[in-house]
Amino acid sequence: MAFISKTIGLGLLAAAGAVGGFAWWAGQPVIGQEPAIEFTISKGSGASAAGQQIAAAGVPIQPLMFNLLARATGKSGQLKAGTYELKPGTTPLRLIDQLVRGEFAQESLTIIEGWTFRQMRQAVAAHTGLKHDTAELSDRELMERIDPDFKEPEGLFFPDTYLFAKNSSELAIFRQAHSMLMKRLGDAWEKRAPGLPYRTPYEALTMASIVEKETGQKSERAMIAAVFVNRLKLGMLLQTDPTVIYGIGPKFDGNIRKKDLETDTPYNTYTRVGLPPTPIALPGVASLTAALDPAKSGALYFVARGNGTSQFSDNLTDHNRAVNQYQKQ
Repeated sequence: MAFISKTIGLGLLAAAGAVGGFAWWAGQPVIGQEPAIEFTISKGSGASAAGQQIAAAGVPIQPLMFNLLARATGKSGQLKAGTYELKPGTTPLRLIDQLVRGEFAQESLTIIEGWTFRQMRQAVAAHTGLKHDTAELSDRELMERIDPDFKEPEGLFFPDTYLFAKNSSELAIFRQAHSMLMKRLGDAWEKRAPGLPYRTPYEALTMASIVEKETGQKSERAMIAAVFVNRLKLGMLLQTDPTVIYGIGPKFDGNIRKKDLETDTPYNTYTRVGLPPTPIALPGVASLTAALDPAKSGALYFVARGNGTSQFSDNLTDHNRAVNQYQKQ
């Protein structure tokens, strides 16, 4: 009897030790100061398969122990598929929590104000953290997937930094950027100044893209917008070089020539009155605001001073004087 009691006691002691050891293991970092390890959990994976995939990616964890922990915590059926990053100091318990919450490995993509859509598309295509599911689509086919109300993509995506899970769809990023642009444009349109010469928000977006490309100093956006708005109201030619450059397209070599200003294209605002048919770049929120709430000014002309700022004039005489002054300098 004493022998049996002693055996039971030893068994209970061993079981308690095993439980204590398991609890200790679950609270210890999986890796120390080593670099983070990336791994992917496939769709439909249970705790057992997930443990094997994590170990196969180089994470020093026993799949059996991982499976037992997931079951012991009642979370074995809650693990989300996706790509993750195991960072130094992460414990097995924290790892389980990370998979349940779907805290995927994050990537980022920055779209720059003033980029053309072509530049944006190149940046998206070059990003190694994205699933390239739009590569075979033309610009028009892409817009059919995003917003069939628009045929041309230029200007319709908001420049910002976008965070996303690794291996996210390119299409999802395009949709997010377009949705953000439409929201920003809608907000600015609702707050627009009275008497503006735009029939639609899209025309305001086109103006904002011109302001974005013409402005050297951010503080001058509202004045630049005022010049072009005043010209539109009077039926004057906008005469803005960035639209001509956009019309030339990829062939533009960095120098704009007199023949370029005289060659008629839909985007040549030296030969055609009014706004070009589409935006010419991706405008930021400051340019959207300037286009829809320009400075209260009668200015019709501006010329670069050579220091990043512009000289504004209300009449041609003063403008010619400013041109002579700053060209000589």
